[in-house]
Amino acid sequence: MAAVDHIADRFRRALDSDIYYSFRQSRLTMLSALVTLLFLAAAAFAPWIAPHNPFDLASLDLSNALKPPFWMEDGTLAFPFGSDDQGRDVFSTILFGARISLMVGLFSVVFALLLGVSLGLISGYVGGVVDSIIMRIADVQLSFPAILIALMIDGVVRGIVSGQEYERIAVFVLVVAIGLSFWVQYARTVRGSVLVERNKEYVQAARVVGLSPTLIMIRHVLPNVMGPVLVIATINLAIAIILEATLSFLGIGVPPTTPSLGTLINIGNNYLFSGQWWITLFPGLALAVLVLAVNLLGDWLRDALNPKLR
Repeated sequence: MAAVDHIADRFRRALDSDIYYSFRQSRLTMLSALVTLLFLAAAAFAPWIAPHNPFDLASLDLSNALKPPFWMEDGTLAFPFGSDDQGRDVFSTILFGARISLMVGLFSVVFALLLGVSLGLISGYVGGVVDSIIMRIADVQLSFPAILIALMIDGVVRGIVSGQEYERIAVFVLVVAIGLSFWVQYARTVRGSVLVERNKEYVQAARVVGLSPTLIMIRHVLPNVMGPVLVIATINLAIAIILEATLSFLGIGVPPTTPSLGTLINIGNNYLFSGQWWITLFPGLALAVLVLAVNLLGDWLRDALNPKLR
């Protein structure tokens, strides 16, 4: 019973917080949150929402290939947004494609956050040679665009494993490649915050009572540097989704048989000048709306967590 009361008390305090008040005052932010939640729900429940299963090769019929949307001549409600060159329903592939794009984006951001925050804590708290090595590696990586680093990692893995083996681990490779492209932002941000926090009285008191450096970093320093990290993570989620779509569009992301938003746009691009515009248009619109909604949430979170704007 005490646990329930504690949770209820925390929930009431959250509703009374400045962040929630800022959220309620911005209708654009509320709309962005609603759109993002709709995409997350559609991706999570895609197997139950989608009219067709694009992964079920037995159900595909090439006679249904390149069907127009239902409101056009020869269109049918069985394929509301039309079909692609393999006879897959575009609406269903968008749902499953958003699932893969969101999964790659979320896991790559989590991977980059864990790696970057850990290295930033170590670099800022330990200092010395360790700090110099980590920051020089970060400086070198900052001289290359994120997409080039992702391309390099993907190319190295393709050179090591066979084609069939690569298709089985393609999503995992994509998560690691994108994650390794983003860790520097977290590391540099956390390092700067730790350099400020490590000399404050509460950290010195923790040292005096004999707490280990690891425990001090995790229990005392980390909670005070997470504000900027959450803002970076929200914005990087949108960038990661775009990067996954870009790599898949170039044909080096997920396999062509896996319907991510990038592969759908790539497939539709081959038929764009033949009049089958719907294969590219609808996945492109879905990608643009999703990225815009996440970016707007990131902008709001940045302002909400900025004490100068309260």
